Amino acid sequence: MILRSQLRVWLLTFSTLVHSSQPSAPEPVSAPLRELPWGQLNFLHTTDTHGWHAGHLQEPSYSGDWGDYISFAERLREKADAEGVDLLLIDTGDRIEGNGLYDASDPKGKYTQDIFREQQIDVICSGNHELYKKSSSENEYLTTVPNFHGNYLASNLDILDPDSGERVPLAPRFRKFTTKKQGIRILAFGFLFDFTGNANNTIVEAVEKTVQQRWFLEAIHDRDVDLFLVAGHVLLDSPEYNAIFKAIRDVQWDTPIQFFGGHTHVRDYFKYDSKAYGLESGRYMETIGFMSITGLSTGGKSTPRFLHHTNEAVAATPVFSRRYLDNNLYSFHQHTSLNSTTFPTPHGRNVSAMIASARKALNLDHRFGCAPSNLWTNRVPFPSENSIFSWLQTRVFPSMISDTARKDIPRLVIVNTGGIRFDLFQGPFTIDTIYAISPFTSGFRYIKDVPYETAKELITILNQEVPQVFDFPYDIAARMPVSGESYRLTTVSDATSVFQDRQQVPLSSLPSDGEDHDNLTPGYTTTDAAGSDGDDTIHSPIKFYKVPNIFETRVGFPPSVASTSSSFSSSQAESEPDTVDLVYVDFIESYVLLALKFLGTGYAEGDTEVYMEGKSLTAVISEWVERYWQGDC
Repeated sequence: MILRSQLRVWLLTFSTLVHSSQPSAPEPVSAPLRELPWGQLNFLHTTDTHGWHAGHLQEPSYSGDWGDYISFAERLREKADAEGVDLLLIDTGDRIEGNGLYDASDPKGKYTQDIFREQQIDVICSGNHELYKKSSSENEYLTTVPNFHGNYLASNLDILDPDSGERVPLAPRFRKFTTKKQGIRILAFGFLFDFTGNANNTIVEAVEKTVQQRWFLEAIHDRDVDLFLVAGHVLLDSPEYNAIFKAIRDVQWDTPIQFFGGHTHVRDYFKYDSKAYGLESGRYMETIGFMSITGLSTGGKSTPRFLHHTNEAVAATPVFSRRYLDNNLYSFHQHTSLNSTTFPTPHGRNVSAMIASARKALNLDHRFGCAPSNLWTNRVPFPSENSIFSWLQTRVFPSMISDTARKDIPRLVIVNTGGIRFDLFQGPFTIDTIYAISPFTSGFRYIKDVPYETAKELITILNQEVPQVFDFPYDIAARMPVSGESYRLTTVSDATSVFQDRQQVPLSSLPSDGEDHDNLTPGYTTTDAAGSDGDDTIHSPIKFYKVPNIFETRVGFPPSVASTSSSFSSSQAESEPDTVDLVYVDFIESYVLLALKFLGTGYAEGDTEVYMEGKSLTAVISEWVERYWQGDC
């Protein structure tokens, strides 16, 4: 029998070792776990996996791969079938860009498309990363959409057909289906936030306009619906989802609605009203989201064993529950009551083998050097010794950012922290490492002979003390690309972490199960709209620190002004250069030009040139590692 108690805590006590599916992955560490809150209708949710389908090969808590997830889903389906309940799988986009398994292949995604399709997903949609390039959006249209046989939905996304040039929906606008066990009638949509950075072969319709279109209004007027399901690469608490919620409620005031979100890379849960909730399930295959609903109207193909009074349960307000699972085999084994022998399915094993084969073909374990220590994006202050941004600022860029033709010209180098996507762990620095840190192909550009009095003001303009968000219209910093950690995560730059509601926060109290949970491993400690019991694994908290939008490095300056310290003296002013080459990562060119315009200059795109023959940021980093980090790991 599936128990619905959310307070019971298990401590993993396997007598045999749990070996990760990928040969180089670490073994997961045992930890106390909260059980899954099974219900009448249950969901598994992934989002923002960004190519991490081999799992995290240097982090035990997240070492499960896509094959392990397939085995997990298949075992939970068996469990659901035995109990007479339903289980659906959801994915809300950004499956590409961010890991060598995707980015190192030619063409990109050569292996991951076949790996990803092996999971049986019931509702899937696009993220923004699928749309940055014409090639990746066409891959979605020609390959991924057909792979999921009508389950891929694109409610506000069109594409120009590669053959005809005609504007067509990327995928069906919506889907209506009935669950196999409970007979729950579901009307599903797949949305993307109001994204404007897509390639010109795709069209993202604003959500507020989409919900006014005839097809949408006709769809939501359907009275034979037990649940509206809105999957989207959208913030849960956003104008887009609020518009969808309002549009449905204007027509159907009490039909339950389940939202699934993405994009912000956090674990989050949001309440719209007593019958409408949303779930977001993290990033990078760190998290598998679990969601359940009990009390839905149903055709009643079978009765869940835990519903002792079915009529009363259906008539009452539905009960929504959530859990955020750490993606590792310890967690999967416990939640399925299986072990290393009985858990893997043949299908899951085969997909893990596909991943290992792809990694070998891509030579992802090829070593550039050996990192002597961990370097963090947000777990330490910036600047500090163990900050990855300080490492780039003080060691990598001064040695590597130089154009042969202008090597004697002082240069002010500006890079966005959002270009660095992940932490750097002590040990082998491989091809896989460089794609994990920065999967982007951005090179460097520059504007020559910019007055230093102007150039030195850019860092202030681009790092105004405002939230690091995407498209607020009222200032420049608000439009900067998001930093390595999600902008929804509130952090501070001193030793005391301060958080807002619904964010990753220290767990204030453990469940009252009488256990003393000492020596917890660091990890996610989430507080959201339902409280602080959402994480399946009980961890000790990790502090996160705010980082700026932009950091700068002064290269070729006189020693007295080469420091990036904010302190200033008259002797520095006397030795400041009159002009500098303003060097920046090409991805932020529009923001740099906007800031220069704000400062009263007339610089435009025509004034910019390629720097270092277009060498990429990732090439700069890997060459530095090869030069300075040789030795045994």
